[in-house]
Amino acid sequence: MIAKHVPMRALARSDFAGLAAYITDEQDTAHRLGQITATNCAAASLQAVIGEVLATQRQNTRAGGDKTFHLLVSFRAGEAPGAETLTAIEARLCAGLGYGDHQRVSAVHRDTDNLHLHIAINKIHPERHTMHEPFQSYRTLAALCATLEREYGLQPDNHLPRRSVAEGRAADMECHAGIESLLGWVRRHCLEALRAAPSWAALHQVLHENGLVLRARGNGLVVEASDGTRVKASTLARELSRPSLEARLGPFEAPPDGPRPWPPNGPHEGPHEGSREGPPDWPRQGPAPAEVRRHYDKAPLPLRVDTAALYARYQAEQQRRSAERTDALASARQRKARAIEAARRTNRLWRATIKVADGKGIDKRLLYAQASRALRAQLAAIHAAYADAREALYGGFQRRAWADWLKHEALHGNAEALAALRAREAARGLQGNTVTGGGGRRSGPSSVPDPLRNEPLVRDTITKKGTILYRAGASAVREDGDRLQVSDEATREGVQIALRLALTRFGPRITVSGTPAFKAQVIRVAVDLQLPLTFTDPALELRRQQLSSKEPGHEHALHVRRDSAERGRADRRRPGGAGDGATVGAPRRGGRDERGRADAPAPRQPDPGRPGRVPPPHCRHRLRALSELGVVRFADGAEVLLPGDVPRHLEQPGPQPDHALRRDLPGAGGRDAPRLTPAQRAAADTYIAERNAKRVQGIGIPKHALYNGCAGVMTFAGLRRIDDEALALLRHGGADEIQVLPVDAATARRLSRVALGEALTVTPRGTMAMSKGRSR
Repeated sequence: MIAKHVPMRALARSDFAGLAAYITDEQDTAHRLGQITATNCAAASLQAVIGEVLATQRQNTRAGGDKTFHLLVSFRAGEAPGAETLTAIEARLCAGLGYGDHQRVSAVHRDTDNLHLHIAINKIHPERHTMHEPFQSYRTLAALCATLEREYGLQPDNHLPRRSVAEGRAADMECHAGIESLLGWVRRHCLEALRAAPSWAALHQVLHENGLVLRARGNGLVVEASDGTRVKASTLARELSRPSLEARLGPFEAPPDGPRPWPPNGPHEGPHEGSREGPPDWPRQGPAPAEVRRHYDKAPLPLRVDTAALYARYQAEQQRRSAERTDALASARQRKARAIEAARRTNRLWRATIKVADGKGIDKRLLYAQASRALRAQLAAIHAAYADAREALYGGFQRRAWADWLKHEALHGNAEALAALRAREAARGLQGNTVTGGGGRRSGPSSVPDPLRNEPLVRDTITKKGTILYRAGASAVREDGDRLQVSDEATREGVQIALRLALTRFGPRITVSGTPAFKAQVIRVAVDLQLPLTFTDPALELRRQQLSSKEPGHEHALHVRRDSAERGRADRRRPGGAGDGATVGAPRRGGRDERGRADAPAPRQPDPGRPGRVPPPHCRHRLRALSELGVVRFADGAEVLLPGDVPRHLEQPGPQPDHALRRDLPGAGGRDAPRLTPAQRAAADTYIAERNAKRVQGIGIPKHALYNGCAGVMTFAGLRRIDDEALALLRHGGADEIQVLPVDAATARRLSRVALGEALTVTPRGTMAMSKGRSR
């Protein structure tokens, strides 16, 4: 787990509303957003929460820094803590930073290979209105992360900072944009040669051979490339700082005069290098000397696949988009100018008309003022329309980074772009509940018939590591080319899509990894859909064969045979039939009849039928003790209730009222439920509706419901008063539900002395036995 503060570099861009809108934006994907929580806020909706935070920030007029703290918490690939764990981690981190009482909004994001949590915190205290800025927050976050990893069993990360701020920014640029930084390029090509240079002249020669130059800037040194990109020498290595170099080589010596390093004409070394125009302060002075061997260019990081053609296409598309945006902006400016000129021409005609009009009884000053107001309104509308059009053009023709362009192309079916994403060094294999080919290796496309081929697969998004997310109901299926992962909330739809993709990608022999529940679900789906696959795990394969041996066809035939036999026995029981139905109640030979008399003639022996839930024929519909039966069933008739036996065979027999004037008061569940007055019922319904409405809007509030008459030990969760009616909040066991029970004034006074979380014994009628005092 890694927790990181994301600072806002420009104070003017600090905006809590914008940050909250970003972290709660779904971005047209189904599985990007997870749990959204607002803490220490009284508002119900997200917009109201943002307004409440902004109002709190406006209370502080002295602070000149950023009033919003953006905290990012990221987990290892494959880790997916539950909602309660994420809430506890958020509370611990915020409390450790000193923001335990501050307002905040958090959202879980699942659109990358690493589950991460964004937390937007208001630095202004809601009561004191003072701004809190934690000192060296990275040290506090590192210690808290190490503690939380041990407590919650998370995979440990390295929390000791080993890179400077500049190194971290360069690494972030290489990871997110996919473009090689000057820092990384120098370290890969000439860092060791720079360290080994015995003199300033040798140091300048090494830099010159690599198209670089060393310059003094302030109290230090910077290394500058031909395109103007700079990096501090001390950031490259501590041995290259100015004090270190002067201690080893003597006082600083500037590079010799002459042409500055410039890349030669034509292609450069490497698959993506080419000629580039230099910055204005680098006038070109002809081709550089021959000793310039290589040159830094903002090109993609070296990958396991050749991306020269893709990068050339990317550059051409970026140039085309820039040209199109320039043309579109020019057209928008022309339209604005024409609209302004038309508005001014209309205003001039209006004023000329006022000037030549007869002024008797007319105040021309009012007419001129009206014309001026109309012109200002038209100009304001024109400028607003131009601003909207310009913003839309900048958004529509926005330049994409290299990795973002690859992601966009892969999402639209470009296989080469998808392969380039998966070839990045940052890509890692999926973990957790996964399905892969036999032996863990990709076996290529399969020709096995797909039972779900007619059901379309919907791609939700693609990550920058080349992982494809498919929509699967409440769960998501991820594919990285070698493995298929189903989210922890694995549903039947998700498992079906994972097995369908596994059959297509890996063939009929697959390997399943994950929790026992996930493996059992995979086996169940494979058997139900009769998928032609086998498992590499012997135990899973044995279980699949055992379930598959119970073929639905054999069970269906068995049920048909049983139904036919029962229909035959029913036909024989009808009058005139050949079965036992014609001789029900007849006396038996050599025994006794139904009245106990001996030596009575007996018919032939009846067929008892096969053993099962249906009793034998001679034990059904007997006339002996007929008055004991509550229901008599005839083969061709319906069921008949005997009046004398009805009370003993009703589903829910109850005592009859013992007073003719006694009646039940309207309540919440019958005679044993609490009897509520209309005012109590209205107050409870109002409170329940208000709390459930907040819960639907994403606020972390448990479900509320009216007390359902559940008896037993319950936990006291609070006391509320709505419209002068007291409401007791109860929680049954560990259920995530609050039951609302209206109580009278005496019970409310006694409950006010009960601590939260104390156990109460509640009866179905709503009386509570407390540890102190009498029961109410």
